Amino acid sequence: MAEREFPDYTVRSGASLEGSRYTAWLAVVPHGHGFPVYYAICENRSFRRQDLAERAAEDALAAVLALEEDGTPVFPEDYTGFTDAAPAE
Repeated sequence: MAEREFPDYTVRSGASLEGSRYTAWLAVVPHGHGFPVYYAICENRSFRRQDLAERAAEDALAAVLALEEDGTPVFPEDYTGFTDAAPAE
């Protein structure tokens, strides 16, 4: 699990087992008010290994540019969450 601090929020990355696959997520935790909000990362992708899901979540956390006022992560415009090479056209 990785962690980054933003004004008013702490964002943590992680992975959870859902059935036989792992899902990568970010948790946005407000400082002193409210409850954590969880965001699935790479929703169109699941992982057979926990370490791969955790790595995808850490990479997503590193890609966060900022948080909106309500804590929603802001990613670069073309961010997909995939580190795989794009298919040749």
